[in-house]
Amino acid sequence: QVQLVESGGGLVQTGGSLRLSCAVTGGTFTDYVMGWFRQAPGKEREFVAIISYRGAHTMHADAVKGRFTISRDNDKNTQYLQMNSLKPEDTAVYYCTADKRFRTTGPDFWGQGTQVTVSS
Repeated sequence: QVQLVESGGGLVQTGGSLRLSCAVTGGTFTDYVMGWFRQAPGKEREFVAIISYRGAHTMHADAVKGRFTISRDNDKNTQYLQMNSLKPEDTAVYYCTADKRFRTTGPDFWGQGTQVTVSS
């Protein structure tokens, strides 16, 4: 069974940066499209970014395009989300995901989530 463990969340001021990491165990890392979703208080979970099996292709939500960058290190079985120019509206629980397919909805596996709070 694939297990996903996020780290790197925290409290940051508007305009600051954070890097989230997600370590994957229990499966073959390159079998999965990796992704990030988030859920803000009182809102539904939403897609943030995905990256293909070997990193050749990425997609980012319009709300984060140009500020966030998804990446992966297949030697370390880890994916990352570099978040720059953070805004208060980026405050949310961020979830690492793994999926057999390249899609922006309904990933197969979810992590427990890590809180990101951006203060104004």
